[in-house]
Amino acid sequence: MRTVVFDLDGTLADTSGDLVAAANACFRGIGVGDMLDPVADAGVALRGGRAMLTLGMERLGRGADVAEIDRQYPILLEAYAEAIDVHTTLYPGAMEAVAGLSDAGYKVAICTNKPERLARLLMERLGVLGAFAALTGADTLTVRKPDPEHLRETVRRAGGDPMRSLLVGDTVTDFDTARAAGVPSVLVGFGPNGAAVADLGPEAVIGHYDELPGVVTRLIG
Repeated sequence: MRTVVFDLDGTLADTSGDLVAAANACFRGIGVGDMLDPVADAGVALRGGRAMLTLGMERLGRGADVAEIDRQYPILLEAYAEAIDVHTTLYPGAMEAVAGLSDAGYKVAICTNKPERLARLLMERLGVLGAFAALTGADTLTVRKPDPEHLRETVRRAGGDPMRSLLVGDTVTDFDTARAAGVPSVLVGFGPNGAAVADLGPEAVIGHYDELPGVVTRLIG
């Protein structure tokens, strides 16, 4: 079975605003105020909680304080869980593309480096979890992207064939994951990291989700 696997943050949804808010809650908690900007630091936000904490600590001159970053990380996750869908929005056309692929006989799934419980919570809050045959997160397996087994196991859980799949993402991590798995990557050009994705050399870059069905047909039939 042909399968289209999606990254979540920066690919299906712009989650950067809520991620930055959670990181800033941590910095306020240690008495230094907001250290991240929801617009300027959106690309960093989509790389995850530790990336945001590290950037903020670097701005405080404490970039090497790994112990504090480790201490703040679970605090960030809880702050994020409590306000996970305040600013988050699905990208235009994302769910229409997912529905169209499903109707055309493809399995669709999510493979994200967000913790699984948070990914499921967000998809439930957005009302779209049921559209996907499988969802795996950073802690679902003993490995995570860019390890190709994360992608392959996601495809298997969706009921598909890992060698008849592709990964839709927005970062070098997604590109590297697909390459390691020996399958095509499609990167989105509309997110915070969009300006740089073409330089990675993916099989395709899309500027809007209405381009995706034709690209999928070309790449995996």
